[in-house]
Amino acid sequence: MKQEKTTVVEHHNFQGEYRILRLAAPEVGPRVQPGQFLELQVPRLGERILRRPFSIYQAGPEGVAVLYKAVGRGTEAMAAIQPGDEVDIIGPLGNGYPEADTGKTPVLVAGGYGNAALYILAQRMQKKGIAFFGGRSAIDILLVKEFEELGWEVRPTTDDGTLGTEGLVTAAFDPWMAAQDKSKLELFVCGPNPMLKAMGDRAIDNGFTAWLSLDRNMACGVGACLTCVIKRKTETGWEWARCCKDGPIFESREILWED
Repeated sequence: MKQEKTTVVEHHNFQGEYRILRLAAPEVGPRVQPGQFLELQVPRLGERILRRPFSIYQAGPEGVAVLYKAVGRGTEAMAAIQPGDEVDIIGPLGNGYPEADTGKTPVLVAGGYGNAALYILAQRMQKKGIAFFGGRSAIDILLVKEFEELGWEVRPTTDDGTLGTEGLVTAAFDPWMAAQDKSKLELFVCGPNPMLKAMGDRAIDNGFTAWLSLDRNMACGVGACLTCVIKRKTETGWEWARCCKDGPIFESREILWED
């Protein structure tokens, strides 16, 4: 983990309301592992001093990039960030996804812009597989071309049927899963909590592994504030686990979901 004052290299619209922020970060960039995140201090945000967590979309020796959508005051304020501005970040944070089992078929499942968090994983995996991307509409299905160029088969689903299969991501995943040797599947999942639970339940019910990137409010990102705790199963019951420090990646059988 490093705190680094970075310089904005690019900041532009990507698709619809989604934007890409690219930072020169030679300290953080080379350290990033798939599934990790960073905490960013949004400039000119007045009295709101807490950093904002972002999944890392791309990373390398020169820096990092995040792909995001304005969903609150912090991300809305980011629209004013210009190339050449200085942005303070802490990262990489979290445990990241484990190494894929080369004896199994890798399956990526993402909801919304969760697929941005899976891009480095897809890029670095030697064995390519299939990716299921879900979104509200065609404009919300991101990076299809980018994943296909890496060698992945992409199957999109949209709530309104404007791209791919109509319905939730499970509408495309379930019939595909039914035809597979389930003992050979390994899932890597990122997206909203209902989707994470749905995919985790399928993994448990069908005897395969699913690694879930939990979506919790990570105020500090370093395990100090305890705002992102979840219940993790133990041999005798459960314990509190911090998504930012112990996660955000957990295997589906570890998680004790609360109704």
